[in-house]
Amino acid sequence: MKRLLNTLYITSTDSYLALEGENVVVKNNDQEIARIPLHNLESIITFGYTGASPALMGACAKRNIALSFMTASGRFLARTVGEVKGNVTLRKAQYRLADNDEQSAAIAKNFIIGKIFNSKWVIERATRDYALRLDIEKLKNASAALSHSLKCVENCFSSDELRGFEGEAANQYFGVFDELILQQKEDFAFTGRNKRPPLDNVNAMLSFTYTLLAHDAAAALEAVGLDPYIGFLHKERPGRISLALDLMEEFRSVYADRFVLSLINKRIVNRSGFIRKENGAVIMDDSTRKAILSAWQTKKQETLTHPFLEETLEWGLLPYAQAMLLARYIRGDLDAYPPFLWK
Repeated sequence: MKRLLNTLYITSTDSYLALEGENVVVKNNDQEIARIPLHNLESIITFGYTGASPALMGACAKRNIALSFMTASGRFLARTVGEVKGNVTLRKAQYRLADNDEQSAAIAKNFIIGKIFNSKWVIERATRDYALRLDIEKLKNASAALSHSLKCVENCFSSDELRGFEGEAANQYFGVFDELILQQKEDFAFTGRNKRPPLDNVNAMLSFTYTLLAHDAAAALEAVGLDPYIGFLHKERPGRISLALDLMEEFRSVYADRFVLSLINKRIVNRSGFIRKENGAVIMDDSTRKAILSAWQTKKQETLTHPFLEETLEWGLLPYAQAMLLARYIRGDLDAYPPFLWK
């Protein structure tokens, strides 16, 4: 299994990244503020517009270090991609599957089964752990609705129908998401999922965390030799990492959403860290973004037992483990792609 290395997050919008020897050097107004050996890193994410030197981008590409550029608010801009590594036969098989609607739907079905199953068990875990503080009947009704959605998905063979069932399940899940917020209710009320732009504090954190997860999923897919831009559920669109969006569906609730809930319920974030712009969009200030990134890196280092591989691994390696299983299925080593199912 791959070893989990560090992700370097650059949150200062006027920092510039350069290469000196085998180190990435962070500079601000020509002053060096940090120096990190490249061999300690598996990815770099920078939030700002100053950029990075061509030499550093080339070094990252050569070493397979994922380098992503985001806006200050966390919107994805671009990633550097080096020479394509991996088996060309694997990518050709991926493209053939993606061009076949029936085979694409068969793979997409398992992504959605994982997503709905994990959403259901996020709710079930909450009813078990906080039975005296929650509207149990409301949550149990949502869980039952997700169970029904699972049965519908299992008997579905059309991509369009799959997207419909996935949308219905997401509405059921997010319909009770506010119940899972146990602290700071007035400052972190959730009335529904919104994005582009996020219109409240909770959605701002969800969108930001999903962006981080998509980065990790894309890097994992490239590491095993798959093309992150050619998906089975999310069809290709210029600049969209469609397969990474497919892969992360299984992790949204159990990984990203539970992480956001912990930030609120443990009071790692508070209302003073969010700014509402004139157009209604809500963004995080720099200190809140740093606190979230620090907590995210800690979360990635926590361990779990993978239900299919039966191995102990860090949460940060979960996208890699699933990407590896997807590659095995596409190569014909597995009869079906096994989604990540959490309880």
